[in-house]
Amino acid sequence: MRKKFVVFSVIAASAIGAFANDSLIKQALDAGLKPIPESKSKLYKIIDNPKNPITEAKVRLGKKLYFDPRLSKSGLISCNTCHNLATGGVDGVDVSTGHKWAHNPHHLNSPTVYNAVFNIKQFWDGRSPDLENQAQGPMQAHVEMAATKKHIEDVVNSIPQYLKEFRKAYHNPKMKPTFKDVADTIGLFERTLVTPSRFDKYLNGDKNALTKDEKEGLKIFINKGCVTCHNGIGIGGGSMQPFPIVKPFKYANVGDFKGNKNGLVKVPTLRNILETAPYFHNGTVWDIKEAIKIMGETQLGIKISDDEANKIKAFFGALTGKKPYIKYPTLPPRTTKTPKPDLN
Repeated sequence: MRKKFVVFSVIAASAIGAFANDSLIKQALDAGLKPIPESKSKLYKIIDNPKNPITEAKVRLGKKLYFDPRLSKSGLISCNTCHNLATGGVDGVDVSTGHKWAHNPHHLNSPTVYNAVFNIKQFWDGRSPDLENQAQGPMQAHVEMAATKKHIEDVVNSIPQYLKEFRKAYHNPKMKPTFKDVADTIGLFERTLVTPSRFDKYLNGDKNALTKDEKEGLKIFINKGCVTCHNGIGIGGGSMQPFPIVKPFKYANVGDFKGNKNGLVKVPTLRNILETAPYFHNGTVWDIKEAIKIMGETQLGIKISDDEANKIKAFFGALTGKKPYIKYPTLPPRTTKTPKPDLN
């Protein structure tokens, strides 16, 4: 009889544990957190661009353009320079650095390109509606790639292999790629840079995908109110918010960025956050636990303890996702008509 009771107790305890886990999943979903779909077809319904549908040919071409430094004035800087796919989609420095080693005049940090497709808007001030539009900015910005539209068009149209690939990808045998075509194709490639994680498995029903500490961190993350802004599939990126709200940001004196005309700043994604230091728009914080505490003070008006910060950090570890395999492309050779590098 006692043996039966012990067995029943173990089964009951397991059932209670499973219910508790199911309860946390429900709590996370109810709080607005959403998983990356497991199905490729469901994912593509979210990340695709109806005006310029994703195809393998466009993505392959977009990848080459993303890595091609010849699109810059100097011939040295590519999209990957500031959004390095080998290092979390960021450059790992506090301020974006471009042409002639110039720093962003507002001391802005380069946000990650991974999962940027889930952002409702692009750039810290949200001035671009999508990745295709966003791609136009850095190529023309003097402190970034410093190119002109004509320079970029001259580069791609002077290289026979690029012409061939554009015409094949867009089913237009007479196509002469424009600056917009280049940016659109780069943006299309960037749409595919999605990194599903163990957290997605958890939200999709795998109760064992997270560790005990990660689950405790998730509970704190929800209960403290972090999900008010960091929600959706991107765990951020879905809204523009004032920053700071409650208390001054202790590093606000670095740079002069105050948000958009309404004082709003894009909420960054927390996916792969442990790989994308330094943090905040001006790249002033290198320790994720310090960043967590600052957010508690400035945005929520609460004090987050060391133990709570450690547990939230543990949860953030579950947001580190699997990166798509990116083989560095072999770029087509230049010709005598390709614009020469200009280091001035």
